[in-house]
Amino acid sequence: MKLSVLANLYGAKSLEETLKILTGLGVHTVEIGAGGYPGKAHCNPEELLADEKKLAKFVSTFKKYDVEICALAAHGNPLHPNKEIAAQYDKDFTNAVLLAEKLGVDTVITFSGCPGDHEGAKLPNWVTCAWPEDYIEILEWQWAEKVIPYWQKMGEFCKAHGVKVAFEMHPGFCVYNPETLLKLRAAVGDVIGANFDPSHLIWQGMDPVAAIRELKGAIYHVHAKDTKIDKYNTAKNGVLDTKHYGRELERAWVFRTVGYGNNESYWRDLVSNLRLCGYDKVLSIEHEDSVMSIDEGLRKAVAFLKDIVIEEEKPTTMSWA
Repeated sequence: MKLSVLANLYGAKSLEETLKILTGLGVHTVEIGAGGYPGKAHCNPEELLADEKKLAKFVSTFKKYDVEICALAAHGNPLHPNKEIAAQYDKDFTNAVLLAEKLGVDTVITFSGCPGDHEGAKLPNWVTCAWPEDYIEILEWQWAEKVIPYWQKMGEFCKAHGVKVAFEMHPGFCVYNPETLLKLRAAVGDVIGANFDPSHLIWQGMDPVAAIRELKGAIYHVHAKDTKIDKYNTAKNGVLDTKHYGRELERAWVFRTVGYGNNESYWRDLVSNLRLCGYDKVLSIEHEDSVMSIDEGLRKAVAFLKDIVIEEEKPTTMSWA
């Protein structure tokens, strides 16, 4: 297993400056933002697909620093009820898949998306409860009319271009836990898998190890991001929290650098179970810790994970004389 970083944390820096920082920390594998919410600071697929010289320069920069791209990130909401917004996210994802094919990258990360509650809706509607019955009707309509048809079409497109889709299970979108991921995978096929980000599961009350075992064989990428549950605020208000992420002392939970939400033993168990379930690709650090600067959070995450994510040969079977 290799240590990686989602490079858009340094979106204000050039690609070359970013790779210099990462390789200085001993990281030689990166996940690159290629549209959608991660943005296109280091990689604009539409431009690179249209200009062979720009593409060659892009590739040569990674070769210069001996860095491998493990995945492209194009998180968005292609099911947004605003057709212009949906079209832009769809375009971003499509171009990311086409660029991944050219680069020989086999994984593009995104969100499942979330539609509205009817054809005339203006904003997404994420259903979180089963009663009143209106919500079940919304949920059934979303999956039957929007989620499954769109991803069946895009699943065929991705297969045709040799790329797998790794959904980040994220609240606010239709795929937010193992059950919904596997529901969509059953409808679309194994071109779909999970980008396993434990931070979003932790605050929902899930055990990441139980989720890993449930998703055995369906995990295509992993984000290293932690969550700290504030037991006092949770005791008062529960975990469904809409306060701004900057109000750390008032929130039920906040995203943290790995090791600052859960301890080393917790993360060792998580990584061991990934290996036991057949995942041995990358652990990609995603920095969203509002308590630490980017440099501090990244440095501490790399140091914390280096002894846990060891690039080693698989154990050999002992032979006895």
